[in-house]
Amino acid sequence: MYGRSTWNTAWLLVLILLSAASCRRQQPSQPPMPATDTVAAVTTPVPSAKDTTGMSAFCLLTDSIPDILLEMRYYSDYNFVGTRIDGYEEPVAILTKEATSALRKVSDDLRTQGFRLKIYDAYRPQRAVAHFRRWGQDPGDTLMRADFYPGLAKQQIFSRGFVARKSGHSRGSTVDLTLVYAATGEEVDMGGPFDFFGERSHTFSEQITPQQRQNRLLLHNAMLRRGFKPVQGEWWHFTLRNEPYPNTYFDFPVSSRYFHK
Repeated sequence: MYGRSTWNTAWLLVLILLSAASCRRQQPSQPPMPATDTVAAVTTPVPSAKDTTGMSAFCLLTDSIPDILLEMRYYSDYNFVGTRIDGYEEPVAILTKEATSALRKVSDDLRTQGFRLKIYDAYRPQRAVAHFRRWGQDPGDTLMRADFYPGLAKQQIFSRGFVARKSGHSRGSTVDLTLVYAATGEEVDMGGPFDFFGERSHTFSEQITPQQRQNRLLLHNAMLRRGFKPVQGEWWHFTLRNEPYPNTYFDFPVSSRYFHK
């Protein structure tokens, strides 16, 4: 007999393959049968984005939102670990179709107000989270403390929940982002940097100016209007409220090769 986890995974793959709409202006597909805390690995190499691995459920953001900007921090070495993170093969951003569709609407809304979106992180493979945990086990590696966690001991990053054993990013419908002025490309002043572990990163922090709070609320309200929910401790972090895979943590690498033949 097959176990519950096997049947859940089989249903997930079947329902993903039934999603025939393209990433460009598609209608959101019906959510699949919920899995039970499944980690879904996609074996490599993958020949296309429409094959039996289930990649048809995801979109490359730059294909769907051409004017979006990317600064993929975990592909670079400028992040709280200080090195490229496992699973980030290219500086590209991937989200589920449903999250991509909603984010496109956010982008369209803000363009009329003179802003563009800049992405710091989107889908994050589970192996990247495992990399964070391994880094946390080395108390001597505090290379980036001054930039990202100056007021904390390294272990407090984990004990206070800034980094968890599983990340919503691995479910494919969570995005970290900011605003830039469309005319200049300059980042809007949010009063604190991405991935800063501290009180200043709370959306309504008392440590920022009224103008900086207003800037955060501009992004905050634009995201909520199109179906995202925030994490109040991180002004940059939003998850699609009706995410299609709420219990599935994917582990395929971040790469464009799944989408472009």
